[in-house]
Amino acid sequence: MRIIAGTARGRKIDAPEGLHTRPTLDRVRENLFNILQGRTRDSRVLDLFAGSGALSLEALSRGAAHAVLVDSDRNANRIQRKNLDQLGMAEQAEVFLCDWKKAAAALAERGEQFDLVFLDPPYRMTDMREVFEALVSLTEEDGLVILEHEAKTEPVTGDLFEKTDERHWGYCGISFFRRK
Repeated sequence: MRIIAGTARGRKIDAPEGLHTRPTLDRVRENLFNILQGRTRDSRVLDLFAGSGALSLEALSRGAAHAVLVDSDRNANRIQRKNLDQLGMAEQAEVFLCDWKKAAAALAERGEQFDLVFLDPPYRMTDMREVFEALVSLTEEDGLVILEHEAKTEPVTGDLFEKTDERHWGYCGISFFRRK
């Protein structure tokens, strides 16, 4: 895996070994960030289910101001920290080793809000209503939530956000949401 564009363009990043994480493919990340274009610069990014941190790292490389990476897997957490250190981005990021609920509660308690929220949960996790409920207080009014899911599956998200776009690349689907 590598960073597609920005200050770390072409630099390799590591991904956790094993079957617990499924890194977002380079071509999917490239297409996603082409869609996001100017929204990334100076943004505050939340990356739930961060895995390798590839989405946050790509955002930071493209000018995001700050990123929060959350994953409950120790190996993924170790890889995130390693990638941030290798790319010289550790000062721009905060890494949580806990489940998404604990991280969301801690961030809400601090009054944090984000412009871009990346959700890349395990594909078997198709009921996302509880996650989206937690995101209401964590997402800026004009913020964007980007959900990666299996292309043939329509995750349940509830009615607090509206889907504004959806794209598919092979087995991977990306849906874009805004708060109602």
